[in-house]
Amino acid sequence: MTVTARRTVETPIPTRVGYGALLRTPGAWTFLVPAFAARLPYAMLSLGIVLLVFDTHGSYGTAGAVAAVSAVSQAFVGPQTGRLADRYGQAAVLLPSVALHALSVGALIALALGHAPVWTLFLAAAPAGASVPQIGAMVRARWVGKLSADSPKTLNTAFAFESVTDEFTFVVGPVLATAIATGVSPSAGLIAEAALTVVGGLAFAAQRRTAPARHPRVPGARRVSALASPGVRLLAGSFLGVGTVFGAMQVSVTAFAEAAGQPGVSGTVYGIFAGGSMLAGVLYGMVAWRRSARQRMLGSYALLVLGCSTLWAMPNLTALAVAGLVCGLAIAPTLITGYTLVETLVADGAKTEAFTWLTGAIGLGLAAGSTAAGQLIDGYGASAGFVVPVAGAGLGLAALVSLRRLLVAPSTPSRTVARSSASPALAGVGKG
Repeated sequence: MTVTARRTVETPIPTRVGYGALLRTPGAWTFLVPAFAARLPYAMLSLGIVLLVFDTHGSYGTAGAVAAVSAVSQAFVGPQTGRLADRYGQAAVLLPSVALHALSVGALIALALGHAPVWTLFLAAAPAGASVPQIGAMVRARWVGKLSADSPKTLNTAFAFESVTDEFTFVVGPVLATAIATGVSPSAGLIAEAALTVVGGLAFAAQRRTAPARHPRVPGARRVSALASPGVRLLAGSFLGVGTVFGAMQVSVTAFAEAAGQPGVSGTVYGIFAGGSMLAGVLYGMVAWRRSARQRMLGSYALLVLGCSTLWAMPNLTALAVAGLVCGLAIAPTLITGYTLVETLVADGAKTEAFTWLTGAIGLGLAAGSTAAGQLIDGYGASAGFVVPVAGAGLGLAALVSLRRLLVAPSTPSRTVARSSASPALAGVGKG
């Protein structure tokens, strides 16, 4: 009897939620397909800017700086559009965003081809980045809305699937941007990016049935940003480190391939890096983890730092591709776990904003990474740019280790981002 009683309180063996069951969720494919087309340009914009501006102005430092302005603008404006999407609905935000993006990218292309002063490129790059549709955050918010809050394993699988999709876009996007820019013209890569943004964004916005509930402002209520949560700030800081890896890799791999006399290979090498992340993400989502999300976050981030530490020493493109593959294996597990953690730290009315802060942090890190790598490459050669990923990721790991206590979800009564004295039923009226 004692043995039987003891067994009943043992921790049950975790169950695995497969991707097949996830994708059979009613209505999932109606938003997943257009979302893929709309998020593919996210991986094309920065690299497309680098390729175009380097071709017209002849400096990786300048090219990286223009790409950085775009990424910084996206990082700071993106969360505000996420908050607006939570309040007014996703379609209401997407429609003006894609229109502004197309106009801004067109202006950037015209200015670059006209060899306009660099400051004018910055003026065009800022709205181009600010208007990038936050599709990844919006898709994750739709999964949260469709899946039961009592099914954390299913939600974790959904976040794994989304991170794999993100990584797949980073496999296809750079290869596509490079192939179009080198095979057609440097401006053609950005033209394709803008076209995909418009078509995919409008198609995604049209899927209103699967949009999450709107959370309009309630008179007398005090709405607090998702960034008010210390745990969200910590995760955003750690994602900033991941972003430096993306940004520095894009510029450094491009410069390394150029120096090796094979500029067309840069997209393939970067795609292999992203492919390693995609493979790890697929496997990560199939595992029923026993360890807590916080422990997994620390472990995967430590592996990321370790993987980045060898990039600068690679002697040729083949070795760099292998090292990039190993480094990429830690990316998706880190991102999946981060999105899983942040979902537990904020209330329903701020989830899109919270996801967008993480995405924006990646963009801000991408800006810092591309700028720093571009300056190092101009001054010390292509390999010098690979110092940036290990430095950025190392700082992110230090923050996570020292402040890991902030990643514990608050108790249910205090899990409030949008506070109101009104009835909770009023917070979720209407669909976006």
